[in-house]
Amino acid sequence: MQHPSEGMLQERSGSLLANERDSAPAPAESRKPGEAGEQPDPLAKERAALLAEIDREMRATAGLTGHSKLTPSVRDVLARVPREEFVDPSQETLAYINRPLGIGHGQTISQPFIVALMTELVNPRPDDVVLEIGTGSGYQAAVLAGLVSRVYSIEVIGALARSAAKRLERLGYTNVEVREGDGNFGWPERAPFDGILVTAAAPEIPPALVAQLKPGARMIIPVGRSPFSQSLLVVEKSAEGKVTRREVLPVAFVPLVEGDR
Repeated sequence: MQHPSEGMLQERSGSLLANERDSAPAPAESRKPGEAGEQPDPLAKERAALLAEIDREMRATAGLTGHSKLTPSVRDVLARVPREEFVDPSQETLAYINRPLGIGHGQTISQPFIVALMTELVNPRPDDVVLEIGTGSGYQAAVLAGLVSRVYSIEVIGALARSAAKRLERLGYTNVEVREGDGNFGWPERAPFDGILVTAAAPEIPPALVAQLKPGARMIIPVGRSPFSQSLLVVEKSAEGKVTRREVLPVAFVPLVEGDR
């Protein structure tokens, strides 16, 4: 979950831009073009425009990230997950603008480009089991759910954890499990993980999360003590257990909050 001031990412990285509903749509994974019974998408134009903007951002930041474009599977899932379902109803018209939006409790739903980039960097595969730290409204978990076998997501704010779990269930994301807790400690009962994605900034890389990475896996995490001194890191554990870290981009996320274990 990014800080609302994260527009500084776009300035500093040189990129080009800066209540539950009564009736639920079909699960995002099932709504594919050409399927029988498919309803016209009233937001198709907005979705397409956002994806085009993300494509431009990927090209503009390729020198820093090492990725000039999204893999087709990641791009396809981003096109299908209904971001309007994960924002506050009062901001629904802003759902497909490439910026973070407040979701209450001092938290945000991250900028779509950042969601796309972090998803790409974690290198999701169909059989993977992935841990997410910072569920928020559940959007990042929904994106991951379309790419991996299982997503375990931890949210420290109880109200957000409960609402995200209900939302994901309503939308048909049956391979996501959400629990309330302190993400700094991970989810040892479900470890080890094929990937870990952290959506809030830690002052340092939590040792428990490194311990819960499988050999050969990676963690994507923003690290920094201030919104003005954060970097998005790729942390990799080799097959031999050696841990390396690589800085990708300057970012501005809300801080990783400690809670009851």
